[in-house]
Amino acid sequence: MAQQSTPYHVAIIGGGPGGSTTGALIKKYRPDLRVLIVERETFPRDHIGESHLPPISAVLDEMGCWDKVEAAGFPIKVGGTYRWGRTPELWHFEFLPLSDFKDEPRPGKYQGFRQQTAFQVDRSIYDSILLDHAAELGCEVRQGTAVAEVLRDGDRVEGLRLASGEVVTARWYVDGSGNAAILRKAMGVPTDVPTKLKCIAIWDYWENAEWAVHIGVGGTRIQVMSLGYGWLWFIPIGPTRTSLGLVCPADHYKAIGKSPEALYLEAVAADERIAALVANGTRRGHVETTNDWSFLSERTTGANWFLVGETAGFADPILSAGMTLTQTGARELAFTLIELLTNPGSDEPWLKRNYDTTQRARIRQHIRFADYWYAANGQFTDLQAHCREIAREAGLDLDPQKAWAWLAQGGFANDNVGQAGIGGCGLAAVKAVGEFLEGEATPWQVSGHNTFHLRLEGAARDSLPRYEAGRVYPVESLVRDGHRLPLTGFFALWVDLLGLHPRLEDLLPALLRILQAEHPPEHQRRALGDALGALEVLISEGWVEATLDPSRPRLEVGAPKDSQVMHWDQAPRG
Repeated sequence: MAQQSTPYHVAIIGGGPGGSTTGALIKKYRPDLRVLIVERETFPRDHIGESHLPPISAVLDEMGCWDKVEAAGFPIKVGGTYRWGRTPELWHFEFLPLSDFKDEPRPGKYQGFRQQTAFQVDRSIYDSILLDHAAELGCEVRQGTAVAEVLRDGDRVEGLRLASGEVVTARWYVDGSGNAAILRKAMGVPTDVPTKLKCIAIWDYWENAEWAVHIGVGGTRIQVMSLGYGWLWFIPIGPTRTSLGLVCPADHYKAIGKSPEALYLEAVAADERIAALVANGTRRGHVETTNDWSFLSERTTGANWFLVGETAGFADPILSAGMTLTQTGARELAFTLIELLTNPGSDEPWLKRNYDTTQRARIRQHIRFADYWYAANGQFTDLQAHCREIAREAGLDLDPQKAWAWLAQGGFANDNVGQAGIGGCGLAAVKAVGEFLEGEATPWQVSGHNTFHLRLEGAARDSLPRYEAGRVYPVESLVRDGHRLPLTGFFALWVDLLGLHPRLEDLLPALLRILQAEHPPEHQRRALGDALGALEVLISEGWVEATLDPSRPRLEVGAPKDSQVMHWDQAPRG
């Protein structure tokens, strides 16, 4: 008879960032709960997905392991350098104006400008830090332990049979096993591929390659270089180690008939910028490949289980969004599980429905944004038919105004309740990306108007979750025509202000007074951009009607080039 262990409160399959973040945050806020993490491999082990976005830094700080990650000496990611769009010129995207980046010694603290930056991490080190941290907080971690079978009764998990024969039982189960999708597959959850992008990734690691740019102490950018048939990533992940990979459509790979290594080396040599960076470097010599096309699970919850991270869905790596989706989702899952396990009055259907809706909406919006990136890339000379097919299947007209309307349908209020954006970037930066991709300004609906009237008629009352300090709090929201208006953050600010000041000459001073009172001087410019992004969403979703009185001044908003968030590379290419 198989040995059966004492029941756990939560059993997590997979010790990667999804599983370790979920477990660590449960134990931080409720150390009395018994949490098991089983990981089939023994860390350290290499893994792609090394480029972070700023929202992860806040999660690391809340977990209590920011200092450990910072002490590892990973490069500070301040943004990216791209050859992508209508012209072959390089352009830069930065999370903050470089004038705000302080040349401070490391290790640094999670404060000031570091709250707006991210990391480029060596996953063999990073994942070990996170899993060890979860163990230090009290999670029972078993490495080298495979799940042989998921025992189930309908949609309920009854236990996990390990390779040793032991049966593990818990009140709640989490699948954080990534592509293996052990629990998702066992429960028969279908997946959808809502995109024409079906790519493969081929990569290797290099020692002693040059960094493309040094920004202060340890700061740099990811390099994303478009080829005619795909693109290269170049990510320094340590002082001497670099991840370098090729992404191309699976159909192209099959048609060209070359080995992964031959195609990879040809691509690296063909790009002058990347070839120069690795000229004096040494390649590990072990090329790896994976299918990385996007997908979305039909659901992320069940009777007593959840999916987290790439088990739930995957968006093309062009946006560097994978780890952000995983760790922000894991945080929300941890708080959801705490509520389910410790709050007798918790509304289980509401908690599960909102977790599922939020995760799936985020993944879908990132997939949609990636489709937009590919379809708008005029550098894909060998893939024009492929890009046209992406646009046609998506109903995406690359006229800037129509393209933006299509993209906005994905919902820019899904990433962070109360703010407008995607992947930690405000709407102004997202619109600036559109301008660089298309060569034309992406229009702002707030521009050219000076009167703004609330239009809340016919909306139903509902609530959305706010995840804070280990708890899940309901936030009042309005629902109409498939759109949700959370009455919190900048959205609530506009509802309050527009109820008093519909005219621009009264509205703008009132807004600036509030931002000056609530934000330190160094954050006020960003806060203003975030506020205007929220107003843009309210207009595009029909919550606000914008009109013009020709006799009065009008509001004019454009892409934030002057803020140095995005700019062209004025240096020679190569």
